[in-house]
Amino acid sequence: MSKSSLYTVVFQNDQIIAVNKSSGVSVGGDRWDESKERLDRLLERDFNLPKIYTVHRIDKETSGLVVFAKNAQTHKNLSVAFEQRKVSKRYTAIVHGRPSWKETSCDLALVPNGNKKHQTIIDKFRGKESLTHFVLILSAGNYSVLEALPQTGRIHQIRVHAAALGHPVVCDELYGKMSPIKLSSFKRAWRGDPKEERPLLARLGLHAQELILPDGQIITAPLPKDMSSLINQMKKQNTN
Repeated sequence: MSKSSLYTVVFQNDQIIAVNKSSGVSVGGDRWDESKERLDRLLERDFNLPKIYTVHRIDKETSGLVVFAKNAQTHKNLSVAFEQRKVSKRYTAIVHGRPSWKETSCDLALVPNGNKKHQTIIDKFRGKESLTHFVLILSAGNYSVLEALPQTGRIHQIRVHAAALGHPVVCDELYGKMSPIKLSSFKRAWRGDPKEERPLLARLGLHAQELILPDGQIITAPLPKDMSSLINQMKKQNTN
């Protein structure tokens, strides 16, 4: 595995590079994002490649799995596979609240609203077909861990659908609230010093964890330390 502070290579062959990116790193440039650190350029530099091809994207604030193609033909084939929904995607999300359901789906139509924040809105008339399945994994205090299985690939889809269900992703300033998660907020009988307590998670609680490609190849990206530590602490409360 190749590692940097911004990404880890989790799979590589002659056609693709799959990386587990950190939260806060852009996959590639767009008209709203002028970040100097872009994952596509980092890979071209680190692997001495004349060009890397972006197959799909995840949000800058989201951590996890991104696949890049090393040549134009592979890029075309994989891009078509994503468009035709032949690639299965699995995310882990930490959200506010305790869902009353074990599994549910959200199919609200979505469309970007065009503002500089690049928000996506629900619009049954102009929006595109969108579908996300959610599975409740565990709850602790007023937080829950969900498995999110998007069947379409709209911008911010999981975040908007989770918020529409009443359970926005934690630390999501666009569709919820930016409130870092501390152990004292869900651990019973917590006795630490509030002035010295550090957050367990202070960024968007969403991680792209697995892709299943059309040829059956399964690629996974381990949870980052901040999300993993928070989930482990939630499990210890055994309140589900």
